[in-house]
Amino acid sequence: MSGIDESRNFVPVNIAVLTVSDSRTLEDDKSGQTLVDRLTAAGHLLAARAIVTDDIPAIVDQLRAWISDPDVDVVISTGGTGVTGRDVTPEAFEQVYEKKIEGFGEVFRMLSYKLIGTSTIQSRATGGVAGGTYLFALPGSPGACRDGWDGILKDQLDYRFRPCNFVELMPRLQEHVTGRGK
Repeated sequence: MSGIDESRNFVPVNIAVLTVSDSRTLEDDKSGQTLVDRLTAAGHLLAARAIVTDDIPAIVDQLRAWISDPDVDVVISTGGTGVTGRDVTPEAFEQVYEKKIEGFGEVFRMLSYKLIGTSTIQSRATGGVAGGTYLFALPGSPGACRDGWDGILKDQLDYRFRPCNFVELMPRLQEHVTGRGK
């Protein structure tokens, strides 16, 4: 049975929030703020926050900077996961992944289908790992950010969640490179 194992201590994770948008600022970035509010309410630490344009090199540069930062364990982005010409977030994430977490996008769309029906096929939400850092890309609406956090990331980024979670794997994400974790 899945759920929180109260016999384990909570382990806060350092999470960076990236908004991909040609028009948002920190003052009007509701989706990014939704993620910040949820991750801090859960007890995690906001490691960094940025807004970049819908531009593959800009997204890749920001991802690589955070992947190389030992104070960032997870990056969650919002925006740019649709199918229009300017939606390039999944393509940027693919350029930095070492391993893709196929199930992340699949589960996101499954949860989203229950809420918005077939409109979920327009989402290209994605997840993966690079340099010992988890990377997740969510659509650019506050509702999608709530769904992705509440339905997947809240539990998977909680060390107490059973039967397994992403946090307990963190020490092993770099073992192929260093023989130890980050």
